[in-house]
Amino acid sequence: MTELQEKIAKRRTFAIISHPDAGKTTLTEKLLLYGGAIHLAGSVKARKANKHAVSDWMEIEKQRGISVTSSVLQFDYDGYRVNILDTPGHQDFSEDTYRTLMAADSAVMLIDAAKGVEPQTKKLFWVAHRRHLPIFTFVNKLDRYGRNPFDLMDEIEKLLNIRAFPIDWPIGIDGHYQGVYNRLAKTIELFEEDGSHGSKKLQSTTGTLDDPKIKEMLGEELYQNLCNDIELLDMAGDEFNMDLVTKGELTPMFFGSAMTNFGVEGFLKKFLELSPEPQPRELLDGNIIEPENESFSAFVFKIQANMNPAHRDRISFMRICSGIFDKGMTVYHTQSGKPVKLAQPQQFMAQERTIVERAYPGDIIGVFDPGIFGIGDSLSNEKLKVQFEEFPVFPPEIFARVQPKDSLKRKQFEKGILQLSQEGAIQVFHQEGMGMESFIVGVVGELQLEVLEYRLENEYNAQLVMTRLPYGVARWVYTDKLETLDHLKGMDNAMLVLDKKERPVILVNNEWALNWVVERNPGIELTIVPNDVARV
Repeated sequence: MTELQEKIAKRRTFAIISHPDAGKTTLTEKLLLYGGAIHLAGSVKARKANKHAVSDWMEIEKQRGISVTSSVLQFDYDGYRVNILDTPGHQDFSEDTYRTLMAADSAVMLIDAAKGVEPQTKKLFWVAHRRHLPIFTFVNKLDRYGRNPFDLMDEIEKLLNIRAFPIDWPIGIDGHYQGVYNRLAKTIELFEEDGSHGSKKLQSTTGTLDDPKIKEMLGEELYQNLCNDIELLDMAGDEFNMDLVTKGELTPMFFGSAMTNFGVEGFLKKFLELSPEPQPRELLDGNIIEPENESFSAFVFKIQANMNPAHRDRISFMRICSGIFDKGMTVYHTQSGKPVKLAQPQQFMAQERTIVERAYPGDIIGVFDPGIFGIGDSLSNEKLKVQFEEFPVFPPEIFARVQPKDSLKRKQFEKGILQLSQEGAIQVFHQEGMGMESFIVGVVGELQLEVLEYRLENEYNAQLVMTRLPYGVARWVYTDKLETLDHLKGMDNAMLVLDKKERPVILVNNEWALNWVVERNPGIELTIVPNDVARV
């Protein structure tokens, strides 16, 4: 086995998806704790003392207690190099999550034990499922009262149309679980209670079902309940089939509490054993590039400005798909057709950065970006010159006109709008003939406008005046005769704007108004997204 093959076999790159408040950021933090990347995890009590989750670095995230950007975190555990992609749970930032899933090889779906499958979980599950990602389920918050594990299993199967195989099964009474039974290893792990509120690793005792010590610790009633549950699962449940897991048709289930660390390490060990190593990637021409290919290739899936407020830097995150990355290497940038030196390569644990000397397929690295990269850009060595499949684009549904409050701050304002659009945080449009006195921004969710206003003021020192527009539908316009655009009919409740590539876009109030425009202009074609990008 070559060095490259050895490194690939030990890499795991996955995204965590869930509804807001399911405990995603807490689980991420606890995986870091067990990976040795941090030595004391935060908790609810620590949060109140202004200690925040390791993966939440943006000030607004700390204030609101939510994740609005995707964090990229690396750590080593048991010989594996783990790359966690912690995604925003809030639905207003679905775009960022979709893009992050493009860089993942599998997904961990987090379920709240009390709430079950929630709307955003369902939506994100289908995105991961359409990408044929293996999906692992972690039922969280077992330290509180929740629903019956059998009911949760049934709900996952019915609502998500995927079979479920519980690998761990909780032992105990609702809200007072004492441990888990591993169905594959046929072992029991009982956890000790401690007063650290989850800030330290949880001690446990391990044994088998017929171990007298385990029987004594559980007591007759709990022991008998567990035996009955195991019998029922074995009789009525599916067989464990790794091929179905790989195809995304069977989800291995785990139970635990990220807050108290109950079941976290057992989940981590089994997940790393079962989850896939870095997978082949599809190119735009339909060909596949294998990770073992000696030629370097990667794609940009995230751009983040001002991660370090002191330096006002801009980092492009890329997923390495094949070959070996070496610090200081020059690569071919497909979109510009030019060679680019990848400067200051870094890996992250929240705001802590480590300079990367070497990286391999599956790894996520951040490189300094002078403003040349865009979301979805392809990079490779000169010999390969690949272009990866296009990233999906969301049609915006909320629009506002924005302009600087202080005309003397116009430069900072324009820089901020440009950089945030390059990050994919907003889509920017302008009206022909109006110059750059104001922009029209389009977003998918309301919270994105709030983040836009906050970041412009705090990162670019530019306050804005925002005027909401009455439009809710955007369509890109195509016509053989460009002069048609100067004489569009039925535009009383519509606006014609240009996107950043100068492509015409019609904004209208609703679908009825859209049909009105289409009926009166037979020479035009309208599309949800530009013809040259992927559709969600």
